[in-house]
Amino acid sequence: MGGDLEALFKVSASVSALMAYARFVATKTPPGPLRLFALLPSIAPLFFLPLSFSSIHLRGISGFFLAWLAVFKLLLLSFDAGPLSPSLLFRIFLPIAALPVKIRPISASVKPPQFLPTAIKALLLSVLISIYSYRHRFPHHLLLAIYCIHIYLALELVLAGAAFATGGLMGFDLEPQSKAPYLSTSLQDFWGRRWNLMVTGILRPSVYEPLRARWGKATAVLATFLVSGVMHELMFYYITSAPPTGEVSCFFVLHGACTAVEWWVMRAAKVAGGEAIKVSPAVSTVLTLVFVAGTGFWLFFPPLVRNGSDGIVLEECAAAMRVLKVSGRIILDRIS
Repeated sequence: MGGDLEALFKVSASVSALMAYARFVATKTPPGPLRLFALLPSIAPLFFLPLSFSSIHLRGISGFFLAWLAVFKLLLLSFDAGPLSPSLLFRIFLPIAALPVKIRPISASVKPPQFLPTAIKALLLSVLISIYSYRHRFPHHLLLAIYCIHIYLALELVLAGAAFATGGLMGFDLEPQSKAPYLSTSLQDFWGRRWNLMVTGILRPSVYEPLRARWGKATAVLATFLVSGVMHELMFYYITSAPPTGEVSCFFVLHGACTAVEWWVMRAAKVAGGEAIKVSPAVSTVLTLVFVAGTGFWLFFPPLVRNGSDGIVLEECAAAMRVLKVSGRIILDRIS
């Protein structure tokens, strides 16, 4: 833990310096290839900084924040697109660049933060972690289904924590991180409007929209999922320290192809003047989630469990729970 805390300070300082350089360069160079070339010294190190950590959680989280989101934000900045702008004050530029947040102006209709749903998700995650000691008794597919829930809850809590901390610091409302993905009625709904909206928001202007304007929607969808698959391979490398197998890329390419077919079928039905086959929302939701989970069991999870990385993740979760319990007892003893 001491080594990772020291690494956290060093990585934080390095990111601050890299983003200060990026903002300075962006103010001095016009948008285009020249700015992109000038930003490369701040982009390249972001791929290596996550390797500073020994904890799988810290490598995975920092890899997602830095090597994926921050890199793509800087690439968009090269062409004056995306959430970053050289006109932003550095105290705002830095968290937007380094954290999975996207600010928007506060409006009168904005609701205050809802702490109860987050608390419920934290409680559910703690329950999952507590039952993992019996995981060897679970059927394999049941364990993978629990992993699906674990990933959803953990990602929600990490992103919600980053959003809450940054929102409190800057006084801005923040975009939601997800929108009840368990209610998705189609693959388009799941990937485009409900799951991990920060990734959707960064891939849409950087990959999808430019390719759609030139090559059409189907090509843009496939390319976007391919890029997502390649980036997930990198995220899995940070987690497992194992060479990419291509399975995760195949998972996302498969979903991209199915999403494109789904869109084509719906469009063909409208062009023909007919109606698409009507399926009740409950049935379509079940079919969507079963497809996502089933293909995940086949292609997404094997690289994580093959070398025992899932066991190390669970050990780190259990250790974190023990630390929280001890800290809670100490606080309660001092209060009483």
